Amino acid sequence: MATAPISTPSSTSTTAPARSYAGPMVLMTTLFFLFGAVTNFNDVLMPYLKDVCQLTDLQSSAVQSAFFGAYFLMSLPAGWVLKKLGYQRGIVLGLLIMAGGALLFVPAADSRAFGLFLTALSVLGAGITLLQVAANPYVSVLGSPRGAAARVSIVGVANNFGGSLSPLVGGLILFGGSVALKARLAALPLSQRLSEESQLVKGPYIGLAVFLVVLAGVFFFLVKLPEIEGMQDDESTEVATDGRQQLTHRESALGFPHLVLGVVAIFLYVGVEVGLGSFLIRYGESQGIQQLSDFTQSLVRGLNVATNYALVLFGQEPSPIDTTAGFTKAVGAVLVSSYWFGSLVGRLVGIPLLLKFNNRAMLVVVCATAAALVGASILNVGETALWLVVLCGLMNSIMWPVIFPLAITGLGRFTKQGSSYLIAGIVGGAIVPPLMGWLATHGGGLRIAFVVPVLCYLYLLFYALRGYRVR
Repeated sequence: MATAPISTPSSTSTTAPARSYAGPMVLMTTLFFLFGAVTNFNDVLMPYLKDVCQLTDLQSSAVQSAFFGAYFLMSLPAGWVLKKLGYQRGIVLGLLIMAGGALLFVPAADSRAFGLFLTALSVLGAGITLLQVAANPYVSVLGSPRGAAARVSIVGVANNFGGSLSPLVGGLILFGGSVALKARLAALPLSQRLSEESQLVKGPYIGLAVFLVVLAGVFFFLVKLPEIEGMQDDESTEVATDGRQQLTHRESALGFPHLVLGVVAIFLYVGVEVGLGSFLIRYGESQGIQQLSDFTQSLVRGLNVATNYALVLFGQEPSPIDTTAGFTKAVGAVLVSSYWFGSLVGRLVGIPLLLKFNNRAMLVVVCATAAALVGASILNVGETALWLVVLCGLMNSIMWPVIFPLAITGLGRFTKQGSSYLIAGIVGGAIVPPLMGWLATHGGGLRIAFVVPVLCYLYLLFYALRGYRVR
């Protein structure tokens, strides 16, 4: 998922003495890496909990609802907390809240209580929301105003890289293991097997908690972040956007139809992006693939070699993924990682393309292509169906950075208010996956559930063609 846009520092922020911001920028980049890694780990956590807690597809989709629901509910209180504590102490508090949520996975794993897992995810989501609200403004003031766009790109790439790496490592931890270990677990009674498998999630979250506490200590004791009082308040200014009339007779941002339609677009964009990643492993299992292609086997083995040693950090022995048994959850985790890696590649490639070509025309192309890819996937079977979905990650990459500016065009003094509504649209990540899960459970299986992403992309296509127009 894309990071929230950030404000441009005003000229008053340039009067401070010149100093090096390399250290704080490294810490901010680390935070954005964490945002992506923790968020996208849910894509492998969801099928893992489905098995460990013996859930339906609908029930397992509550993983994303708990996480993104907390993100939505915490966004407004986060602003109040930051006013009381300040931004730097707010970052420390957010890290500690996240650490508390990570530690809740220990009793959740011991009890295999799905409700406790959801509580842990909600606490994690609340902490990461506070961090997002606090960290985003700092990226814009950690250096000269001229370099703000470059810094936004850097943390955005870090966010995408973390989101690409965590499903890969998570898949090795939760679904990997030697053939002998898998055979031993398979021979156990169901309840004993599930109890042993539930312990696998402890390592990564204990490691995450320790890292977060250490990072909180660094922010509290060792780092002095710059003040941001000089940042411009766009509510107090009348800035025309894109040379359009500001239409100040409107009483709120919701008086602009293109903004309202844009909120729906952001809602559906986040929902479809999260939904496809969340159900990709389950979608693969439903295909009944007994033999992987040479290309997929080579990809899995290559990435396995590159990342297997990360397991040592969590106290586990490196072990290869078995690619001879057809599609498995471990193989699916590699495809999930590839899906998010496509978003990273698309962002890197998209930056120069967006500078050269008409942004809205590019949005039309990627939305139409994504709808066609998912539609073709529904009509296909096997690996072809899976890779068509994986390619949607590439299409998703430029949707946020194009939709957001289109939606706030011409809002004038309502720009900040409109932006807050668009950020609230992130709650789509909590709604669309359960809708897909309901259809998969009660409406005819995962193939039918994937009609929802097609409809989401078609709405985004409508927004790119007509809905964006300022009226």
